[in-house]
Amino acid sequence: MGYESLLIQIVVAAVVLAPVLYFVGKWFVGKDKAKFTDALWIGILGVVIGAVVGFILGGALGSILGLIIMIIVWVALVRHFFDCSWMKAVVIAVIAGILYWIISLILSFILVMLGLPALPSLW
Repeated sequence: MGYESLLIQIVVAAVVLAPVLYFVGKWFVGKDKAKFTDALWIGILGVVIGAVVGFILGGALGSILGLIIMIIVWVALVRHFFDCSWMKAVVIAVIAGILYWIISLILSFILVMLGLPALPSLW
């Protein structure tokens, strides 16, 4: 992954993922534990750690292992920043991930229809 792609993914995480994480987290753990700045940190750290893991683990086996590691990392980030149980962290991460994917897919479709490239984090 190049620096340009990493920067785009960080911006997308800040603009799209952070609000999704914030609202889902607020719904499950309350507004006292789910802060928007924490959601920003979860998104940014998740993207950066994902890039490092992807760089270190290459190939097909690395992709499977990297996926498992990243699922654990995302859940651990949610658990840490939102100060919740592992089960709530899993639920928050799954719901936020699904909503993020749907929103990113819609945004990519709109960008492609405008003649621009799709968001790199999806592909």
